[in-house]
Amino acid sequence: MAAKKKFYAIAVGAKPGIYDNWPEANAQVRGFPGARYKGFPTRREAEGWLEKPQDGRKAGAGSKPAKKPGSTAADPAPKPGEVSIYTDGGARFNPGPGGYGIVQICNGETTERCGGYRHTTNNRMELMGCIVALRELEYRDKPVTVYCDSQYVVNGINKGWARAWRKRGWLKSTGEPAFNPDLWGELLDLIEGLDVTFKWVRGHAGHPQNERCDELVAACWAKKNLPVDTGYKNPDS
Repeated sequence: MAAKKKFYAIAVGAKPGIYDNWPEANAQVRGFPGARYKGFPTRREAEGWLEKPQDGRKAGAGSKPAKKPGSTAADPAPKPGEVSIYTDGGARFNPGPGGYGIVQICNGETTERCGGYRHTTNNRMELMGCIVALRELEYRDKPVTVYCDSQYVVNGINKGWARAWRKRGWLKSTGEPAFNPDLWGELLDLIEGLDVTFKWVRGHAGHPQNERCDELVAACWAKKNLPVDTGYKNPDS
């Protein structure tokens, strides 16, 4: 019996790296022009391919025809009367050096923030971007919209996954531990009392703020002497 593919290496996609489940991997390549990815039974094989990727193969069912660049699930243009926050995060090689980037626009004023860690994951940095943005939010009396290209983050909030995990003591419905409980817990605490909406946007689709966040991510993970991500524990998170 052939070994089941468990690890998915994405060389070209919204968030290149290695993923241990197809739904999350599919979210990075679905509709992404020129996506290159492949599935492997072990992380070592996936890492080896990612170092020198050959032609990508369909790693599983569910891919849709590529959409034209610029298509999104939400209109990310800044809205008058609200705080528009754009976040991105990623880790080189996932896990590896990582960073997050934030662009905030309110009343025509733009501010930027970024940071990084020496060894972390894509998902942790996506969460950290949202956390830092809301932790340092100045305009708490205005509606806030967070635009994020991570379905893991947006669905975790909008579909109630994170609240359910916390209610079960940070366990999934299967009884397995939920990843990144430290960051999910802080994010849930931060959104309490805020008029905040999370919206997903397609990454690398030509949106200025999203592209700028991506630049901030790359600049931060390339810095020397990055701090330790003390909450990072599982290499597959």
